[in-house]
Amino acid sequence: MAANLFADIPDKVRLKTPLDLPRPLSEPELVEELSRAAQQNKPSSFLGGGSCNHFIPSAVNHVIGRSEFYTAYTPYQPEASQGTLEAIYEYQSLIGELTGMAVVNASMYDGATALAEAAFMACRITGRKEIVVSQAVNPNYRAVLKTYCTAADLALKEIPFDPKTGLTPNSELITPNSSCYIIQQPNFFGNIEEVNGLADKVHAQGALFIASVDPISLGLLKPPGEYGADIVVGEGQSLGLPRSFGGPALGLFAAKKEFLRQLPGRIVGQTSDLDGKRGFVLTMSTREQHIRRERATSNICSNEALCALAATVYLSLMGKAGLRKVAELCLQKSNYLKKKLGNKVLWPNTPSFKEFAVKTNGSFGLDLSTHYSDPACRQAGLKNSELICVTELTKRNELDELVAEVLAA
Repeated sequence: MAANLFADIPDKVRLKTPLDLPRPLSEPELVEELSRAAQQNKPSSFLGGGSCNHFIPSAVNHVIGRSEFYTAYTPYQPEASQGTLEAIYEYQSLIGELTGMAVVNASMYDGATALAEAAFMACRITGRKEIVVSQAVNPNYRAVLKTYCTAADLALKEIPFDPKTGLTPNSELITPNSSCYIIQQPNFFGNIEEVNGLADKVHAQGALFIASVDPISLGLLKPPGEYGADIVVGEGQSLGLPRSFGGPALGLFAAKKEFLRQLPGRIVGQTSDLDGKRGFVLTMSTREQHIRRERATSNICSNEALCALAATVYLSLMGKAGLRKVAELCLQKSNYLKKKLGNKVLWPNTPSFKEFAVKTNGSFGLDLSTHYSDPACRQAGLKNSELICVTELTKRNELDELVAEVLAA
């Protein structure tokens, strides 16, 4: 059996000697060792940049851990999957209400793939091959988008952000060749973009307006559907999912009703059975596994239903008032920290939500120079700047300690 298992590995690269590993630990010894290691996690975390430390109600894990839901099975058989299908239907309804959009799909891998799929969708709808994206969009999202564009022979044009404000200056780089214009709200630097009238400028060139949003911010900010977005995407990790060193995440994807048949992935619809009883089924599945490849919109095929369920439970528990309270706490604590840091804040006069850039030689958040290393970005002050994230879980004493550390660095 062992010979068959490793038959595909060339003999010259196989390990010929046993690994020099310590003896295995018993369970009590392992618990003691891991507990000792966990006690080293004393510093407060101010890391953000796409994955943030938000409170997760205990009921979320209790619900998604039920055997009826805790499965990777895709609910293809509606007669055996009504609970899961109804949960996804409720998820679609909640995200639609949150974003102000008419149609929502049954989730994507993460915010990055949701953004790339949205850009592809815009290219299909407009028949154009140029994508315009703000440089203030999450660099990881733009990297995934670049990979998609390279494989599909699409042109990607990046709009530099204004080094004086940390905002995307305007939409003048949109041309009649552009399929879409992509911004992030709030942007990667945590700054709140000026979106009033932006959709009209984009639509005047025949392009689509795509907004990548932080769902928690929608407890306070205007939903993208109200400022003219055609497609809305985002990262749903903040809606009841732990950071877990980077995953799993949840891609939010919503659009206007007229683009329903161009949505990637799956949609759950409501119907009636032969007896007139309400039921739920997968519909509009435009994946290449379901229809002819040349007619498919995407080959996105991972089942994110469990993550979508977590977001559904979170939003249902929090309600409108709870989500607004979380957003208010993020904003208030962030503004408190900005005021205390004073001239250490990179763009002190630009409104922000829960993240902002700080000028420092220390290591307190996300080092922006790792993502913005070109001369223009260094000129903007990003060489010695870090992105600081503050959420409703950040304590007052942690903020004060951070201020002391930054000012002393």
